Amino acid sequence: MARYSHLPIWKAAMDLAVHLEHAVRRFPRYHKYSLGQDLRQCARRLCRLITRANEARMPQRAKVLDELVLTVEDMKTLLTLAQETRAFGSFNEFAVAADLAVSLGKQSGGWRQGAARKARPEAAARDEP
Repeated sequence: MARYSHLPIWKAAMDLAVHLEHAVRRFPRYHKYSLGQDLRQCARRLCRLITRANEARMPQRAKVLDELVLTVEDMKTLLTLAQETRAFGSFNEFAVAADLAVSLGKQSGGWRQGAARKARPEAAARDEP
């Protein structure tokens, strides 16, 4: 079983999940059980995708990393919606979550590009006679 707890992307995802758990507690009731639940589920999904990507081998890893990048974009959209609807108790709560989401986006995009670079030589070697 692969280890993932040392990865910076894992640490950022866990920080975001924990931060959102605390922030959603302070959401107004109207947002807590709809938008807040979506935020919490998305954060947990990010953590699961990171563990799956870390454990997967090349053909599957690329698919999981693509899904991870899309899920990070979903998270950014949900955070923006929560800020626009004034669900967060303070702007600082939103800013911390947004910074963590941007960090996750950069790291997941870099991981995906690195995996794509590693996959190209393998594909080229298989195509040669």
